[in-house]
Amino acid sequence: MTGMQDGTQTERDTSGWLPCDVDELRSTFLFEHLTDDQLAWLCRTGHVEHAEPGVLCREGDPAERFFVLLDGGVALFRRVGSDDVEINRTRQVGVYMGAWNAYLGDRLPQTYLHSVRVLEPSRFFVLAAPDFAKLMTEWFPMAVHLLEGVFWGTRDAQQLVGQRERLLALGSLSAGLTHELNNPAAAAVRATGTLRERVGAMRHKLALIADGPYDRATLAVLIRLQEEALERYADARDADVVGALETSDLEDRLTDWLDDHGMPEGWRVAPALVQAGIDEPWLDRAAERIDAGALTGAVSWLAYTIETEQLMAEIEDATVRISSLVGAARQYSQLDRAPFRPVDLHELLDSTLVMLDHALAGIDVVRRYDADLPPVPVFAAELNQVWTNLVENAAQAMGASPGGKTRGDGTLTVTTRRTDDAVEVEVADTGSGIPEDVLPRIFEPFFTTKPVGQGTGLGLDISWRIVVNKHHGDLSVTSRPGDTRFVVRLPLVAPTPPAA
Repeated sequence: MTGMQDGTQTERDTSGWLPCDVDELRSTFLFEHLTDDQLAWLCRTGHVEHAEPGVLCREGDPAERFFVLLDGGVALFRRVGSDDVEINRTRQVGVYMGAWNAYLGDRLPQTYLHSVRVLEPSRFFVLAAPDFAKLMTEWFPMAVHLLEGVFWGTRDAQQLVGQRERLLALGSLSAGLTHELNNPAAAAVRATGTLRERVGAMRHKLALIADGPYDRATLAVLIRLQEEALERYADARDADVVGALETSDLEDRLTDWLDDHGMPEGWRVAPALVQAGIDEPWLDRAAERIDAGALTGAVSWLAYTIETEQLMAEIEDATVRISSLVGAARQYSQLDRAPFRPVDLHELLDSTLVMLDHALAGIDVVRRYDADLPPVPVFAAELNQVWTNLVENAAQAMGASPGGKTRGDGTLTVTTRRTDDAVEVEVADTGSGIPEDVLPRIFEPFFTTKPVGQGTGLGLDISWRIVVNKHHGDLSVTSRPGDTRFVVRLPLVAPTPPAA
């Protein structure tokens, strides 16, 4: 292409310029309403160039020239990951490209927003970016003000609504996390209070045993029975859960056994014995090893021991749950971590699923992780926002309401896999699917199919910008009733340099 190097011109070389015809410019839809003087100025200031097939301008390069197609054909491309994806191609005379937003000046980075490839020998009217900016501000000052208002207003609105989207997501996560933390915390408080009562009762029983007519041999047998009961309790915790009817039947039988052996209110201790896997044969063997006069106290002591162990297990489970939730929240928010670093994607996915557990009530979650997946260089906190948007959308497609107020019904499948020089994360659901007429618009900003007040239409737009623009990856979707799949593709090689 004469006088062009990837769409830029370092020197004003006029050797390759072609004659500029005022009438030809007037025939284009872009210049048809200009005056003769204005058209003459365009021909004096700009010029016509011939371009052979090849790159006219490249996305991200300094936007130095404004192009208008006079004849020939061009194709428009956007960079997605490591590939240039064709958006459109045209032979329409008068289409423009290049530094079309030069009138915004230094308030916006002046780079080409697309790559343009010449498809066949073509001619372009070319105007330097400063000249195009001068044309717009001097000839159409009102239009420039209107365009600036639309541009900056739309961008500010996107930022504000994007912030609201993040705040809404944060509020939903905070509410869910508070609810999830409250349950184990309340269980731990309740178990601690009951444990205090049981320990007090055990101290009372210990005093009775110390003052009672128990010899050393009886105390030794009692201690061995205590250890056996705790072992049975540990085995019972690891065994399959017994049904409610069977448990009730066992409690009734143990209550009868205790009543037959003279223990008052045996129904109070029977549930603890059943939870420890103790049955009538075990009690028969214990009765044979203990004097009849010590049996009632011995069984009460064993019941208190088992209840104490149960309460400590409840407190342990509750505190472990709290710890896991706090760990998930820390992992999700990526506190005290570098914003851009290689991470284990499975950790990010798991932390997001834990944080959204309240929103997945009634939904089966299936993890199909590639165990050999390498660490991926990403902005972890922002990528967690992508997982949040995809998982929440999937949950709502399966009937779950925001905040988990309504239970869903279906299966959420999260799959990871490596493909050549990238990794893919697939979030699939068995919901109603996305209608065909909606699918092409699914990533458009402010487009939503949710009822008014339940969505801003920016969740998938934000996800797209995080994955495609910031990570140079790709985000795609396929959908039919009962099978909707969002696929996030992330390169294994970090962008250079990574975006701020």
